[in-house]
Amino acid sequence: MYDKQGQRLLEMRRITKFFPGVRALNDVDLELNRGEILAIIGENGAGKSTLVKILGGIYYPNTGKIILDGKEVVIDSVQTATNLGIAFVHQELNLSDNLDVGSNIFLGREPRKKDFFNLIDQKKIYKDTEEILKRIDMQCSPYILIRDLTIGSQQMVEIAKSLSISAQILIMDEPTSSLSRHETEQLFKVLKELRSQGVSIIYISHRLGEVKEVADRVMVLRDGVVSGHLSREEISHDNMVRLMVGRDVEKFYRRKHVITKKPIFEVKDFIVPSKPNKRINFSIYKGEVLVLAGLVGAGRTEIAHALFGIDKPLSGKILLDGKTLKINNPQDAIRVGIGLVPEDRNLNGLIVEMAVEENITLVGLNHYQKMKMIQFKMVRSIAREMVKKLDIRLRNISQVVETLSGGNQQKVVLAKWLSLKPKVMLLDEPARGIDVVAKEEIYRLIERLASQGVATLVISSEMQEVLGIADRILVVYDGEIKGELQKEQASEEAVISLATGGK
Repeated sequence: MYDKQGQRLLEMRRITKFFPGVRALNDVDLELNRGEILAIIGENGAGKSTLVKILGGIYYPNTGKIILDGKEVVIDSVQTATNLGIAFVHQELNLSDNLDVGSNIFLGREPRKKDFFNLIDQKKIYKDTEEILKRIDMQCSPYILIRDLTIGSQQMVEIAKSLSISAQILIMDEPTSSLSRHETEQLFKVLKELRSQGVSIIYISHRLGEVKEVADRVMVLRDGVVSGHLSREEISHDNMVRLMVGRDVEKFYRRKHVITKKPIFEVKDFIVPSKPNKRINFSIYKGEVLVLAGLVGAGRTEIAHALFGIDKPLSGKILLDGKTLKINNPQDAIRVGIGLVPEDRNLNGLIVEMAVEENITLVGLNHYQKMKMIQFKMVRSIAREMVKKLDIRLRNISQVVETLSGGNQQKVVLAKWLSLKPKVMLLDEPARGIDVVAKEEIYRLIERLASQGVATLVISSEMQEVLGIADRILVVYDGEIKGELQKEQASEEAVISLATGGK
């Protein structure tokens, strides 16, 4: 056990931060002990990311002070934070995939040979990399290229990079959002080992089950202020939700409408390019939410991409209301009434530098034209209507999307498709990376779609979500549907058994 564990390492006092038109943080205090995992939770827009970005030198506070190791410090840049031993592992990994592991860990800080030419000491880079990888129990060659590693292993390289600067504080923002169950378990093992070595960890996550598993203490933010703290013994789902939203959230999942046995959307003998020996067959009934469950890499996203025309299937038929569809590209899919909410909204679902109104109406611009001229009055009217319907929280429809919270960004993606009144909606991880209240709102939207007769197909890796929103579950394993579970048959054990190749 680290001999100074439990001693106060960091204090942030009365931190306030303003952005144009909004006060993101108001007199926030944070305390962190040595060898402690402190989880910071809250709704999107509560101020979590702003607070840790101030600690990481990305933002500078309007008021307040930071005390590190008993001394007041000024953190005015990322480099200053790094020099103080504060490392930030972002949700979007910051690695060069064309370089090997060792080169990434020491990129920009390469040790030099003590000779006339001052050349990079490659031997030392790889020797030191091996020692750091051993510290986090990572069985990996320092010579392997980053692009050849799994996302989970890349996450470990980010942690290794932090340790190479002798980080005493490790900030992790949604670290498991792209990890498999096994990779998540490995990450938690590493974090607990680092804690025992005296490293202090600030852990931000919307996954409350993970917070309960890994955190020593929880700090809750709501509307830019601290709404409460929870000790290890007090951490529970209900206590966390109560402090996050100021009320009890008893039910996230409501299934009220009647499901008929009339198939709306049918997929027959469908073969996707990535799995040429596997045939996919399923139907979606009117009023039903069908969930594709399975482990990361099982092939669920590939199915959705082929249905939407991103990838051309090798064979098979798609039927809507009994009529065969011909889909060669996404334009064909949109034309017949199919929409896709992608897994990564920032990469594939939004143009974050553009305004909300532009994002909502972009895919339907041909509907808002007269004599090939865009009717901007109609565009603004449609955007305002969708903002109101989906309760998107913003200043105005001209606000740039990247300034919205994650939950509101996801609503913009949904609004884009709902404005076109789709017949089929494919939703790939629709609640990933958003807070507990935004999730509840997304689930209600999914139910509304199904109740309106939209064929609703959801891909999800969160077990609580799978069991909560599904009327029927198809479990995908290695590119094929391994089994089907009706709602009354569904359990975590049954889904996992099928997802791992069992019966």
